[in-house]
Amino acid sequence: MSHDNQRPVVGLSMGDPAGIGPEIIVKALANSDVRRSARFVIHGANDLLTLAADRLEIEPFWQRVPADNPDLIAGAGGDVIVRDHDHGGLLMRLPAEPTRRGGHASKLWVDATIADAMRTPDDPAAIDAMVTAPINKQAWRMADHTWPGHTELLAHRTRSRRTAMCFESPKLRVILATIHVPLMELRNLLTIGRVFDPIDLGHHACRELGIPSPRIAVAGLNPHAGEQGLMGDEEQRVIEPAVRMARDAGIDANGPFPADVVFRQALEGRWDLVVAMYHDQGLIPMKLVQHRTAVNWTVGLPIIRTSPDHGTAYDIAGTGQADAGSMEAAIRLAVHLAVNRRTRATSS
Repeated sequence: MSHDNQRPVVGLSMGDPAGIGPEIIVKALANSDVRRSARFVIHGANDLLTLAADRLEIEPFWQRVPADNPDLIAGAGGDVIVRDHDHGGLLMRLPAEPTRRGGHASKLWVDATIADAMRTPDDPAAIDAMVTAPINKQAWRMADHTWPGHTELLAHRTRSRRTAMCFESPKLRVILATIHVPLMELRNLLTIGRVFDPIDLGHHACRELGIPSPRIAVAGLNPHAGEQGLMGDEEQRVIEPAVRMARDAGIDANGPFPADVVFRQALEGRWDLVVAMYHDQGLIPMKLVQHRTAVNWTVGLPIIRTSPDHGTAYDIAGTGQADAGSMEAAIRLAVHLAVNRRTRATSS
């Protein structure tokens, strides 16, 4: 797909074929304002996208090219093309639940999108950013893929030593110190470095968003941020040293603060970013107040990757009820970041 001087090229992986991925992609890109912001390449199954468009009574607005013929990419026209991984119609009959076939297909599409993101800029199939529709981790396991999720796979494929899940929204911004791990393992996983990394990565992420001097708050792990060791020593032993290290590096890091206070302060505008110690500590407030507009952004990668902040929603797949707000926000953020990176590269 040819690049132009104004618009970046954004790749999308279609997610689990039995989930809401096809529907939210069609809905988001049916918005002409979104389509005009970039050019788009979708890795997935054309028949599922066409079915979703038919159910939504939306006229297909994309051009199909076979996924295994990259030579056709250069000559493709229009704002949206689908690199069709033809599965012979087998994905049309999948039940709305995790399946081996669905896990295999969604992993294949993610791998192909990552490969495009890592191509050299002069490659006609190169993309400037990627957006991933939701996958199902159980389906990946059923298909013998051992990665816990997108984040870990992306870190491995891009050989990134430090990555973090950052959640961006109009009212609240959160980054996680740990991600897909059992709560009972947190005590053994949290180290000074593990807390410092999201502070540092989050600082640079905020700068990339145009916040010149980010104010960062770090949440405690225990109730009342440990109450001076009465309710746990992780704050004194791990989190406070990480905050000091960040401040020594010139970062405006503060805390640790009780988690039941710090998110409210961030909503009131006191903090630009909150560092949460574990997945649900950060995601519960985020999804409570910004469930339609929150975006998952993997920071620390050499490529740009965003995604909606929800799952496959098998229970409403194929009904037309899926809300595409988070997918649209993920696309807009990917475009914004790609434009910013291009501007910085041009001016340097």
